[in-house]
Amino acid sequence: MKAVIETGGKQYYVSEGTVLFVEKLDEVNAGEKVKFDKVLMVDETVGMPFVKGAYVEGEVVKNGKGKKIIVYKYNQKKNYRRKQGHRQPYTKVEIKKIVVK
Repeated sequence: MKAVIETGGKQYYVSEGTVLFVEKLDEVNAGEKVKFDKVLMVDETVGMPFVKGAYVEGEVVKNGKGKKIIVYKYNQKKNYRRKQGHRQPYTKVEIKKIVVK
């Protein structure tokens, strides 16, 4: 069974056993269960906007930060230079089951 879920402002195409890196979920630790209620599609059933009675269960594998990116701002001839680093926090989730009622 396959589904499309929405979390963190993004949509993910998942099936059982899929491992996702999603935007950081607040107050969840490794080993805890997480439930995604915003299911946009399950197999051939499309929701308007969500499929009623459907949800996806997953387990948090770990929380972490992604690779560092460098944000560099520069204006020529103005002596303006700004260098800043950023590491985006994420939550690694393994999808356990897709439920449709």
